[in-house]
Amino acid sequence: MVTLLQIQAAMGRIRESIRLSPLVHSEALSASADNQIYLKLENLQRTGSFKERGALNRILTLTEEEKSRGVIAASAGNHAQAVAYHAATRGIAAQIVMPLATPLVKVSATRGYGAEVILHGRNYDEAYQEAVLRCEQKGLTFLHPFDDDDVIAGQGTLGLEMLAQDPALDVIVAPIGGGGLLGGLACAVKELNPRIAIVGVQTARVPSMIRAMAEGAPVKVDAATTIADGIAVRRAGERTLPLIRKYVDEIVTVEEEEIANAILRLLEGEKMLAEGAGAAALAAVLGRQTAHRGRRIGVLVCGGNIDVTLLSRIIERGLVQDGRLVRLRIHLSDHPGALRRLCEVIEAQKANIVETQHDRAYYGVNLGDTVIDITMETRGRGHVEQLRAALTEAGYTHERVQ
Repeated sequence: MVTLLQIQAAMGRIRESIRLSPLVHSEALSASADNQIYLKLENLQRTGSFKERGALNRILTLTEEEKSRGVIAASAGNHAQAVAYHAATRGIAAQIVMPLATPLVKVSATRGYGAEVILHGRNYDEAYQEAVLRCEQKGLTFLHPFDDDDVIAGQGTLGLEMLAQDPALDVIVAPIGGGGLLGGLACAVKELNPRIAIVGVQTARVPSMIRAMAEGAPVKVDAATTIADGIAVRRAGERTLPLIRKYVDEIVTVEEEEIANAILRLLEGEKMLAEGAGAAALAAVLGRQTAHRGRRIGVLVCGGNIDVTLLSRIIERGLVQDGRLVRLRIHLSDHPGALRRLCEVIEAQKANIVETQHDRAYYGVNLGDTVIDITMETRGRGHVEQLRAALTEAGYTHERVQ
């Protein structure tokens, strides 16, 4: 099992090559969460995530012979970029096997850092199997994304860093995939300051560490699609589980909508981009998944590599949930001037029309009538209710399209 001494040694190795990411206080998030929230911004690392710490520490422990043969890794994105960048910087050939569904932004970035990318398999497990096979066939050194002592120790440097930045923290909340980040961080923090509570966060769709804790050993959970793809690990690590058992106080889960809301809150309120896994810890805090109130909480924003198409959907969905984007299905007579009069009602309420769609054949429309779906920008839920009241007063039958 990884020790504090190994984590401290890792810090000595990687310190000159890893950015000291800021730990910043957020007044807005603190007010929402009834706690003092400090964000640890690992999304500002060179390749956009904390994974650089573990990957670099492992690379710096390679022998000269291992360096000459090259390395290989399997990853859905962040570990891939970290290995690619730090291997290329040191003249080490790297192959990365990524699932076919990996977001293009992560594939392109990994290639851009200098690695050979092999797209293989429907998910991480199949990519992992291909990487292991290539490793055996070509004599490469396999760099595991989490279940490796040097990788865990590298990720654990985050704990040392946070304690140095704010020794008064009461709680640290971090996401869990395979457990490398949380296991290393928790070991460092608890060994130096056992009063600090450590909370892990998993997506409810892939709760592999929770299952492992319940079963007493890693077990494979069912595959599932989640916007937190970076922590969608189906089987917890053999080396990480003992660390989680020993040092972590609590593990909670978050739903997809909570993660999406956290991404949007960071983007809009903090001007900060986070991917799904990177926002999972904040999602748990904002969703009050833990009992901590009035505490000083360090929250890891551990990655910022998100596909822009997914981000656009998250933004649009968040606007709908906030009531700032609404679609109403409105019934009206199909004759000249009917649409103009409807638009006058909407204009009087200061709503902005962004899309319309007429339908004369469906939704039980009578001959001579029509239905129009209108998507509008509004100021929020209260404004939507004012708009709907005005439409009712003007004699329009309507319903909200969910």
